[in-house]
Amino acid sequence: MYLISLPTEALKEVADIAAQLQSSLIRLENFQKLTELQRDLIGIENLTAPGREFIREGCLYKLTKKGLQQRMFFLFSDMLLYTSKGVTATNQFKVHGQLPLHGMIIEESENEWSVPHCFTIYSAQRTIVVAASSKVEMGKWIEDLNLAIEMAKKSQDKSSVFIDPVICDRSNRSSDEVSLEQESEDDMNSSRTSLDKQTHHRSNTTMHVCWHRNTSVSMTDHSQAVENQLSGYLLRKFKNSNGWQKLWVVFTNFCLFFYKTHQDDFPLASLPLLGYTVSTPDESDSIHKEYVFKLQFKSHVYFFRAESEYTFERWMEVIKSAASTAGRITLFIPKGGAPVEINGNGF
Repeated sequence: MYLISLPTEALKEVADIAAQLQSSLIRLENFQKLTELQRDLIGIENLTAPGREFIREGCLYKLTKKGLQQRMFFLFSDMLLYTSKGVTATNQFKVHGQLPLHGMIIEESENEWSVPHCFTIYSAQRTIVVAASSKVEMGKWIEDLNLAIEMAKKSQDKSSVFIDPVICDRSNRSSDEVSLEQESEDDMNSSRTSLDKQTHHRSNTTMHVCWHRNTSVSMTDHSQAVENQLSGYLLRKFKNSNGWQKLWVVFTNFCLFFYKTHQDDFPLASLPLLGYTVSTPDESDSIHKEYVFKLQFKSHVYFFRAESEYTFERWMEVIKSAASTAGRITLFIPKGGAPVEINGNGF
């Protein structure tokens, strides 16, 4: 009897240990993300307070007296922050408003404001109207906000957050919300800066990529990105070039890093993939090679050729994981077919 029950007990013990390790990993990933945000946000302290969980970061357009203005939003388990990107040497984002989730209500309001993908955020202190870049993005934000609000209702642990006094002095309102009409013109103009011109080491962080690609990423997406990493040799071709360049390519954290060889310590270049679509080339691309996939974001087009069908399918799989994070998945199609896009929230 003892010998029969022993394997079951051993399996249960292993399962318990695995669950504990998974829980510890999730907490560690969350703390790492909060630490990164603490570094890149100006005007917020104690962001790594115990119990706080990061949920989503991304770009939304806030309705102001000047019209729709681009803002970077950060959703946590207890609050919603919105920021603007200042023209500074550190390339950081400046916090302009903090809205507690307790008592918050979300309501779609496209008809009321005649703005596509628009919704209203009602908080205890103020009401703001924001617009997403697409219906998919709006759906992601509303879903995560409503879920976070419900979780906040059940939570008895309210974290203490401190807004920088410099920001508080700019408004007679409470520290939980600040008028964006008082923001500087430098903040407004910074949104036009091209991602391709950013050379600072922070320009590849997800918050900066989301800002320039007009999209968002959740903590679930970050966790999936950790599980979807790949490296290997690929041949790269630009849209207007004839030759193929062999490079060692590493995919990690929603980004492709290009090395001359696998022995190099530092990449020659990198390509953040949030917002890109992946497909096979069509006839107009005039690509007459096997195992080629195409990456495109607006006018930016890149072609990559794998060494075999297996490696081609693996690269397509992991890159779709990044592309789908932005809400668009380009399905694998036969060569010469038309790209087919569907809406999605990742895996």
